[in-house]
Amino acid sequence: MRHRLLFVIALSLFLCTHALAVELTPEAGEAFKTYIATYESQRLKNAGSVGADTNEAERQQLLHGAVVVQPGRNNGETQVKSALIHDWLGAIFIPSTTMSKVIAILQDYPRHSEVYAPDIRDSRVRSHSGDQFNVYVRIVKSKLLITDVLNTEQDIHFTRLDAHHEYCRAYSTRIAEVSNAGTAEEHELPVGNDRGMLWRLYGYWYLEERDGGVYAEYESITLSRSIPFGMGAVLGPILHNVPAESLRSSLEKTRRAVAGQTVAHSD
Repeated sequence: MRHRLLFVIALSLFLCTHALAVELTPEAGEAFKTYIATYESQRLKNAGSVGADTNEAERQQLLHGAVVVQPGRNNGETQVKSALIHDWLGAIFIPSTTMSKVIAILQDYPRHSEVYAPDIRDSRVRSHSGDQFNVYVRIVKSKLLITDVLNTEQDIHFTRLDAHHEYCRAYSTRIAEVSNAGTAEEHELPVGNDRGMLWRLYGYWYLEERDGGVYAEYESITLSRSIPFGMGAVLGPILHNVPAESLRSSLEKTRRAVAGQTVAHSD
């Protein structure tokens, strides 16, 4: 009972604090850039490799339909100046398909509001040239009792390595929180001066076609506000799982969309 009371008190304080605007500091922005530079210098050298190449136990899990989600560096969270970097990696195996069919789903941005509902409310291609896309996406993020609506713009680039390997990088170029979404009073809050649910959103797909299907890995690296002082012990373990749950859901929806496309083509 005492732990439950502490949780309710901490949650109430968190909600009150979270309702107030916080500012993305230049130091936090630079720390995120450094984190990404380090990550890309290490991971993109081996962009054609997925976890199933080196981990037989994980490969068997994936082949049997599991969604494998695990934290990246520092157990998934890195504290920087007044902010948190969240780093999570997930993987699935999509049987009886090809890499081109998976990519067709990933690049079908106008359908993402259907495929990834309710997390994506709207998605449109602003410009497109070859394997380069500029996309507008309206994201709905829910954390505990808080829901944030975010207008985002993303630059996305696909790179074909060979006939069986491809990777994709997606960088947010603008994220604006929407206040009073869906009402006549809807408006954007100043970029970087909002509730701090999401300040940066970078994502990386790694695809490998083999074993009669496609292994798909996705790594999500995001930047958000830090947990208010004094609330980490109670709220930290709960908030820690939110990115993992979101990633798991997105991977499952991707697999269903590819499977549905394959069935439709065979009819």
